[in-house]
Amino acid sequence: MDFLYYKGLKIKLHPQVYSPAEDSFLLAENLKIKRGDLALDVGTGTGIIALLMSKKAKFVLGVDVNPYAVELAKENAKINNIKNVEFRLSDLFENIDGKFDIITFNAPYLPDEEPKEMIERAWSGGESGREVLDRFIEEVSNYLTPNGVVQIVQSSLTGIEETLEKLNAKGFNVEITARERYFFEEIVVISAKLNKSV
Repeated sequence: MDFLYYKGLKIKLHPQVYSPAEDSFLLAENLKIKRGDLALDVGTGTGIIALLMSKKAKFVLGVDVNPYAVELAKENAKINNIKNVEFRLSDLFENIDGKFDIITFNAPYLPDEEPKEMIERAWSGGESGREVLDRFIEEVSNYLTPNGVVQIVQSSLTGIEETLEKLNAKGFNVEITARERYFFEEIVVISAKLNKSV
């Protein structure tokens, strides 16, 4: 049984669920969660980001398209005795109602035709590598409160500028709030705030 220990959490891992890596930790270190927020973690995986946000949030909903991830995240909430979280199966916003103060998304970003196994959906971003991310950007503002914040982890492999432009076009004020360079890519955290005047 493999476990990861991070910021006071004990996280159980599973071979069919994306294990937290540099991208997860970069987001974890730069979360804009505020006390009392309602939070949504899309593509929750092991649940690590949702569980970290639960320390400040009033309530966190974590969703994933991978049923193994949903079960694992529920188990991780139990292991850490965290009660103000819920995990459910959802393809992006398909199974979500309501509005949130903060929405986080560690987007799958590798160009890949068709994922064969559940674990592959964690990094398969469709043919262009942007398909899942673009669907997310298209819909996310419908699920945000007026001052809501979106935080997206993205790789330079799939066009950071394009994401910034698309978010701007959707009425967000956008900034890159963290970046880390690796030998073949750069990973950034994009933080976008809905511009109320739009």
